[in-house]
Amino acid sequence: MNWSDIGDAMFGGLADYGAILALVSNSLWAGAILGLVGGLIGVFVMQRDMAFAVHGISELSFAGAAAALLIGVDVVSGSVVGSLIAAGLIGWLGARARDRNSIIGVLMPFGLGLGILFLSLYDGRSANRFSLLTGQIVSVQNAQLGWLVAISAFVLIALLLMWRPLRFDSLDPQSAAARGVPTTIVSLGFMLLLGLVVAVAVHIIGALLVMALLVTPAAAAMRVASGPVAVPLLSAVFGVTAAVGGILLAVMGTLPVSPYITTISFLIYLVCRLVGSRRGRVVRARPA
Repeated sequence: MNWSDIGDAMFGGLADYGAILALVSNSLWAGAILGLVGGLIGVFVMQRDMAFAVHGISELSFAGAAAALLIGVDVVSGSVVGSLIAAGLIGWLGARARDRNSIIGVLMPFGLGLGILFLSLYDGRSANRFSLLTGQIVSVQNAQLGWLVAISAFVLIALLLMWRPLRFDSLDPQSAAARGVPTTIVSLGFMLLLGLVVAVAVHIIGALLVMALLVTPAAAAMRVASGPVAVPLLSAVFGVTAAVGGILLAVMGTLPVSPYITTISFLIYLVCRLVGSRRGRVVRARPA
């Protein structure tokens, strides 16, 4: 492969960009919604130190989607079932961080092994298998967009209703329990909401890359902001920017969309880390 082939792969469709863009309107909506919800819930993922849990849930979500693909039922339904099972087990058994990490470490290879088994038994199109790992955001159908909108709306409403106790429990669980916050119920409810978001994210961006929209935007926002409103808003903006920007770049050529999303997300984090480090040095230098 030479530079000309790389240029064609990245920008070969630029002449028909407008026409191609009109065909992926569902994908743009899906990316914006997923970036918004992933950015908001990702703040609590970071505050509760559960980035590893996102990957663990995605593995069982992948297994559920692969099982649904094998038996010929809706893939999103299988993904949701797998995610909720994983989220419930982690939330129920993993009250302490050490126990939680052990449970996730056990669930991840089990879910990945089941998923590989189901995909090896599936004799349909190979593209369907590959999309479970890397996503298919450029080919989102109306039914899939409907699933995404419905699940995202439910997660957003539930997240807003439990926002204050969830934030209290995320920042200071001991004080929250002492003040009467039902921490067990809050933790389990959050895990189930996270499972739903991971399920739709796996179907859109793939099991291997789900952390790019559920962890990285929040991690970047927390590098440059600290307020209870600024961090979630900035995280949501970063998530939407990475998802929508990745789609807008991907439709110029023939490359998959996932590398664009992950690259944009990483660059946002890198810039925020540099800005945060520079700001920290300036603040430390002022007293001197």
